[in-house]
Amino acid sequence: MKPHKSENGIQNGTHISVKDLIFSFPRQESVLKGVDLDVMPREKVGIIGPNGSGKTTLFLLLAGILAPDSGSLSVLDSPVKTGSFNSDLGFVFQNPDDQLFCPTVRDDLAFGLQNIGHSKEEADSMIDAYLNRMEMSDLAERPPHNLSGGEKRMISVAGVIIMNPAIVILDEPESSLDSRARRQLIEFLRNSSETLLIASHDLEFLLETCERTALLDNGRICADGSSRRIMGDEPLMNSHGFEKPHSLVPHVEPHHRI
Repeated sequence: MKPHKSENGIQNGTHISVKDLIFSFPRQESVLKGVDLDVMPREKVGIIGPNGSGKTTLFLLLAGILAPDSGSLSVLDSPVKTGSFNSDLGFVFQNPDDQLFCPTVRDDLAFGLQNIGHSKEEADSMIDAYLNRMEMSDLAERPPHNLSGGEKRMISVAGVIIMNPAIVILDEPESSLDSRARRQLIEFLRNSSETLLIASHDLEFLLETCERTALLDNGRICADGSSRRIMGDEPLMNSHGFEKPHSLVPHVEPHHRI
């Protein structure tokens, strides 16, 4: 059994807590200038912001890949330790090639499972069940470098979700997906029980997967609340370089006349 969780598998209290987080790369202006963010168990939170606003940087800090200049980060009530592996937090990288490195898809999915204590037989059974559920069984023995961009994306998501973390961070997970795979991922994420933090420029994708959205710009969280309220605020969206999502624009006249 993993630490920190209650009997139903859900952490009591805040799953993610970020307080006055400041970070800068060497010889560059600060990327994050005092970020505050709390995410509760089973929340699905979208993170939006212009290119360079610090979304990926925030995720790398939460995953312990980067170290903050100051401020605090905690996951499941424990401080994030830079360079340490936390099996309760899964991170889907923006570029699948940063994540897929084994000879076959099966090997890639088994790598994480076996590293958290599953036997080869248990891992194979879990992999077969998962790939069958996602209608990707035909990819099991293929080399990752021979997959399409969309297939790589789905396998990189699978490699994290299959390990059953309490929290999953996804950086542009819908990138490169065709409409069928995109819909499949939307339905999967909507029905998942994990706490989700998702960065995306696809606002319609976030509207379908996340009930809450935080807008990150100029190194801070500028707005945080209901996804429909945040994205439906046209002046707010325009002031940060976004357009109001098409699905939130009222259509007074039909699109097509017959």
